[in-house]
Amino acid sequence: MADTSNFRNGLVMRLEGKLYSIIEFQHVKPGKGPAFVRTKIKKMPDGAVIDKTFRAGEKIEEVRVERHKYQFLYEKNGLYNVMNVESYTQITLPRALLENQLPYLKENLEISILFDNQDPIAVDLPIFVELRVAETEPGLKGDTAQGGSKNATLETGLVVNVPLFIGQGDILKIDTRSGKYIERAKDS
Repeated sequence: MADTSNFRNGLVMRLEGKLYSIIEFQHVKPGKGPAFVRTKIKKMPDGAVIDKTFRAGEKIEEVRVERHKYQFLYEKNGLYNVMNVESYTQITLPRALLENQLPYLKENLEISILFDNQDPIAVDLPIFVELRVAETEPGLKGDTAQGGSKNATLETGLVVNVPLFIGQGDILKIDTRSGKYIERAKDS
């Protein structure tokens, strides 16, 4: 058992039989009344974020998780096949575990999977992924980065807002936390 003094970003705990990961926390010591800890926690595996307040010193059940690197191979019949990059063993993940990450998932992408014992409980993508533009309106000569924006559909089906100079076939750097366009990849 741990308590609120053990809180850190990424800590996984079990509350009411469900697993949660701490996204952020803040110890608060008001002038009146007892101290408390305000947190934002993410429910696993669906990724729902909730705000929760704990009394200072409150006991929690910390869950020890293992993180392993995997490579996404392919999807078949709603099951996602991945391979451990160290042992080359393959496992299959259900769609529900990857629901929020699907717009960024492409073959050969390296991901991290968190395990509670032998059970996969969450998937973490890299912060940035590079995706090819599958479809967009053509850019016009003279369009600049400050000139405006348009929608582009990427190879995974994700639609992002991009500058006018982006064309079909360009490779873009996308932030997986916000789903926003960052820049055109250097090799495109």
